[in-house]
Amino acid sequence: MTAPDYGHVFSALRNSCPDEWAAYTQHSFVTGLGDGTLPRPAFLHYLVQDYVFLIHFARAWSLGVVKAETLDEMKVCAGTVDALVNHEMALHVETCAAVGIDEAALFGAKEEVANLAYTRYVIDAGLQGDFLDLIAALAPCCFGYGEIGLRLAREAAADTPYADWITTYADSDYQDVMVAVGKMFDAAVERRLGADYQNSARWEQLQTRFTTATELEIGFWDMGLNPA
Repeated sequence: MTAPDYGHVFSALRNSCPDEWAAYTQHSFVTGLGDGTLPRPAFLHYLVQDYVFLIHFARAWSLGVVKAETLDEMKVCAGTVDALVNHEMALHVETCAAVGIDEAALFGAKEEVANLAYTRYVIDAGLQGDFLDLIAALAPCCFGYGEIGLRLAREAAADTPYADWITTYADSDYQDVMVAVGKMFDAAVERRLGADYQNSARWEQLQTRFTTATELEIGFWDMGLNPA
C-alpha cells in the first residue's frame, strides 16, 4: 500500500523503520477491526485505555503551542487539541456509554503500564527536547491511525462491527487535520534543520523518537488484546 501523503518528513521517518511500522499498522488488533473478528471485550478495553491516552496526548499537543516558533505551528497544534478533545474522544464516550461506561468512569480509569509508558514518553520528549522532538514522538499515532483508517475503509468487511471506528479515522475531518499536521511538520523541520535535513546532526535523534513511539504503539495494541 502507498502511504497517504502526510508530507515528506513523515515519509522519510516511516520508510526508515519499515519493520516497526508494519508491525504497528498491520497488527492483529488492526486486522481484527477490519474483518470484525476482534473480541468486543478487547475493543472496549482498548477504548477505555485510549480515552485516557488521548487526554495525555491532548496535553502533549498543548505543549506544542508552548514550544512553537511560528503562528502556524501554534495554530496547527491548537487545532489538533480541538480535534482530539471535541471530536475524536466523542467516539469513545458514545461507544462506552452504550455498554454502561460513562464519561466519568472513562476519565477516572486506571492507566495500564503500556499506556503510562507511551504517554509519558511523548510528554517527556516535549519537556526534555524541543518542538521537533515533540512532533516526532507524536507523529506515529496521528499519521498511523490515518493510514490505518484509509486502508480499512477500503478493505474492511462490510459487516464489521467496528465501522464507526474506521470511519472516524478515514473521514475527511481526520484526514484534513493530518494533511495540515504533515505540512506543518515539513515546514518546522526545514525551518530548523534546512532543506538537507536528513544529513543534519539532529536527524538520527528525530528518527529514534519516531521509531520508539512506533514501538510503543505496538505495545498499546498488544495491551488491547489482553483485557483485564
